[in-house]
Amino acid sequence: MHSNAISKHKVLLLCIAFCGAILASSHDAKAFRLGMGDSHELGLLWPGVQKKSGAQNKATCVNHLLGMALGAINIANGEAYFRSNHAFKSLPAATQARNGGGRTIDLRTVGLYAYLFATYNGYGSEVWYVGNLSGIVTIPFLASGHCLTGWTLFGTGGAAVPDGGVTVMLLGVALGVLALARRFLMR
Repeated sequence: MHSNAISKHKVLLLCIAFCGAILASSHDAKAFRLGMGDSHELGLLWPGVQKKSGAQNKATCVNHLLGMALGAINIANGEAYFRSNHAFKSLPAATQARNGGGRTIDLRTVGLYAYLFATYNGYGSEVWYVGNLSGIVTIPFLASGHCLTGWTLFGTGGAAVPDGGVTVMLLGVALGVLALARRFLMR
């Protein structure tokens, strides 16, 4: 009887250690610093859509940049558009938006957001392609001496899973542990 109780506790401890290992490895945050003119830059708008403008107006600007040739300059919608020379694998249209402030942004998983639109007071607006990035991203606070006033993240309208299935995996592990605990402790 005593040896059976020890094995129950060992199995339960093993299950708890397994769950702890899964939880410890589930958040793989990466830090990345974006800069003006770096390899993720999609383009620049001048004088720039300011923070008070709605997300739809900003999405129109991003989508206009997407339709431009590499290195092109265009004037439309009261803005001067400067498209970078950087070619990207695929550039879907910008639709869903999330606004925020500050320099650090949590992109969560790869592909959840495609574009980052940052507005600088008196400078303009910088647009980066972030569809291939995940984790924490830092953007410049100053652009040619002008302060960051806010940013907007754009998705592509697809149904994205924000946690990449980690929630489902953890739910399965939790149910398995409960089943094992019930089996061993209810005897």
